[in-house]
Amino acid sequence: MKNKASLSIILASFMLLAGCGTTADTSNASDTSASSETASETSAETVSESSKAVADGAETIPDSLVIPEDMTPVYADSLNDGEYSITVDSSSSMFTITDCTLTVADGKMTARMTMGGTGYLYVFMGKGENATEDGYIPFEENPDGTHSFTVPVQGLDMGIDCAAFSRKKEKWYDRTLLFRADSLPAEAFADGTFNTAESLGLADGVYTAEVTLNGGSGRASVMSPAKITVENGTAAAEIEWSSSKYDSMTVGGEKYSPVNTEGNSVFVIPVTGFDYKMPISATTSAMSTPHDIEYTLFFDSTTLAAE
Repeated sequence: MKNKASLSIILASFMLLAGCGTTADTSNASDTSASSETASETSAETVSESSKAVADGAETIPDSLVIPEDMTPVYADSLNDGEYSITVDSSSSMFTITDCTLTVADGKMTARMTMGGTGYLYVFMGKGENATEDGYIPFEENPDGTHSFTVPVQGLDMGIDCAAFSRKKEKWYDRTLLFRADSLPAEAFADGTFNTAESLGLADGVYTAEVTLNGGSGRASVMSPAKITVENGTAAAEIEWSSSKYDSMTVGGEKYSPVNTEGNSVFVIPVTGFDYKMPISATTSAMSTPHDIEYTLFFDSTTLAAE
């Protein structure tokens, strides 16, 4: 009888312990869930001052952006006030800018960069290790769900440090950005920034000048020197490509067709300026489907010679 009573006491004790354990586990799970939700909300709203993690070299894609040695920085005082579409190169494929509008006003420049993804909460114009809360620039969500950042731009045609804070990794990733002056239209540049037929005092007539092509894969080229005709203060160049596969050229939003039907493709296009990288695009049928490729042409006024 005594043994049965002892056994009952032991079983009751086990049941009581099990019950307490179950209650404790449920409480802990609830607390953990609440903490996770709070942490998630906090990280989505702000990057705490204690979060100074910066991705190291092993976590980043090698910097693939090389600033050409011959680039000269372009500052706001060389541009007319206005809004312009501009191309931005990024050192990382994980930080891709799909669209960008440059605003020039009162001697300063800002850019609204629309991103190819939604993985970054903030950017900081500088290195991640130097990021301070008052310098965080949060994303702006667009109607289509894409994210944009509006940032100050020190200058074009120069490397600019930009750190991006990853929503998932909760770390700063250092990037280098290049805002390309050669993607701006001619009207963006202030008087005197580059030469024109008028500023050079070119009389009506036929000239030649050395011309350099940049952009694309680097395999294409154009014949140099190029024939340039000046009429009523306006210059037009005859551009002969190294291929017969170019179907059109676009300059300043205007499309031009070839002027020949045999041999390498030849076009007559306006010269919007000398001594700067004039943006153009060309459509090639050398691939399986036609492709528009961005290039620049540099007409060197020091090589102008009358025919």
